[in-house]
Amino acid sequence: MSIAENIARVRAELADAAAEAGRRPEEIFLVGASKMNGAEACREAIAAGIDALGENRVQEMVKKLAENAYDGAPLHFIGHLQRNKVKQVVGKVSLIQSVGSLELLDEIEKTAARLELTQNILLEVNIGGEAAKSGFAPEAVFTAAEAALSRQHVRVLGLMTIPPAAADRETNMRYFQEVHTLYVDIDENLFHNELKYLSMGMSGDYADAVRAGATMVRVGSAIFGAREYSL
Repeated sequence: MSIAENIARVRAELADAAAEAGRRPEEIFLVGASKMNGAEACREAIAAGIDALGENRVQEMVKKLAENAYDGAPLHFIGHLQRNKVKQVVGKVSLIQSVGSLELLDEIEKTAARLELTQNILLEVNIGGEAAKSGFAPEAVFTAAEAALSRQHVRVLGLMTIPPAAADRETNMRYFQEVHTLYVDIDENLFHNELKYLSMGMSGDYADAVRAGATMVRVGSAIFGAREYSL
């Protein structure tokens, strides 16, 4: 199937999941996770109406920016971001989804201040408590959101999470529901119901994520096909 056909299929499945949850399909923002897919694939996704593209690796993102791969759609950074690469990302993307430490938050604030702009971010929740994964522990997310509110050059638009890869479907749903609860609590108590995005769900579980309350999903192989690791 073509990228356009895959996007149509994913959107249909998202619409079905949204309807099951009593929500409108228009509430779901579809990010094409374009890691290890070239500029032409990005252009095909944009032509097919993808809501945004998301990159995991700074070096690849910079290369594809130079190729005008993202023209016509917002660009998100969705992977682990090292502090020494922040300056290559801030101001280049409309949203950094993976802010998972106060140190990274401060580096983004410092860089955005120097550029005299406000960088939109999501706070990443390490819902499975995985030692090898970045993100705030669930019990630390509220405090992290308070810290972000005190920075003048970042704007929190919501939360992001990636459950453990080994989790079964039932456990995965529980993780999604726990992050949704965090999202609602932070939105109501800190942001006065102005948060926009709960980013959770990827190619294998995006429909379940929507059933659990996701407003944004990050879909790679289900749109672009198997990744080409020689890129």
